[in-house]
Amino acid sequence: MNTLQAIILAIIEGITEFLPVSSTGHMIIASSFFGIASDDFTKLFTIVIQLGTILSVVVLYFKRFFQSLDFYFKLFVAFIPAVVFGLLLNDFIDSMLESPIVVAISLIIGGFLLLKVDDWFGNSENTEISYLTALKIGFFQCLAMIPGVSRSGASIVGGMSQKLSRTAAAEFSFFLAIPTMLGATVKKLYDYNKAGFEITDQQINLLIIGNIVGFIVALIAIKSFIGFLTKHGFKIFGYYRIVAGVAILLIHFFVQKLTII
Repeated sequence: MNTLQAIILAIIEGITEFLPVSSTGHMIIASSFFGIASDDFTKLFTIVIQLGTILSVVVLYFKRFFQSLDFYFKLFVAFIPAVVFGLLLNDFIDSMLESPIVVAISLIIGGFLLLKVDDWFGNSENTEISYLTALKIGFFQCLAMIPGVSRSGASIVGGMSQKLSRTAAAEFSFFLAIPTMLGATVKKLYDYNKAGFEITDQQINLLIIGNIVGFIVALIAIKSFIGFLTKHGFKIFGYYRIVAGVAILLIHFFVQKLTII
C-alpha cells in the first residue's frame, strides 16, 4: 500500500462509515481495484483507521457523553452481541473480506430493504432507548459482519424497528460505533501481532495518515447525513446500493470473461 492508496481508502472510510452503504464493502472494492485486498496490512489498515472516524463522533457529540451512567450501560448492552459473534465468527468474517461478489449481493439486498424501511417503520418521534431496545439493536448490528451489509445501516434499521425516530436511531448507531470499532481494532492488532507480523515505520505513517483523513471526512459526512436523513429518509441510499451492487457484478463478470478469453 502506498500513501495515495491509503488516503483514498481513508476518504472512502470517512464518507461511508456512518452512511447505510457499507464502508467495509466500499473499501474491499477499492482495495481489490488497487490489487491489495488480500494483503494482511490492508485488512489491518481498513479496521484501524476506523479509530479516526469514531473520534469524529466524540468531537461532534462531546456533551452527550456526559449524560449519565445509564447511557454507557445501554451502549455496553448493545455492544455484547458484537463481542460474542465477532469472536465466534472471526475466521469466517476474514475469509469474506476479499470477496467483491459478497459485497455486491449484500449491497443489492440491503438496497431493496432500505427502499421499504420508511414504509415499514415510518418516522416515529420516540427518542427513548430501553435496555431491551439497545440489545436488539446490537443484534441487528451483527448483520454487518457480512461485508456489504453496513454496520450503521443495520443498527439504524434495528432502532427504527423498535419505534425509534430516524435521528435517534442514527445517533445511537454513531455512539455504538465507538466500542464496536475500538474492540475490532484491538482484536485485529492482537491477531496481526500473534500471526507474527510486525508493523513497519512506513506502515505506522500510513495508519496515522489514514486516521487523520478519516477523521476530517467523517466530521463532514456525519453532519450532512443527519440533516439529509431527517428530511428525506433512506430511499436514495437504497437506490445507490442497488446500482453500485449491480455495477460491481457486471464489472466483475465482464473482467472475468475477458480474462478467460
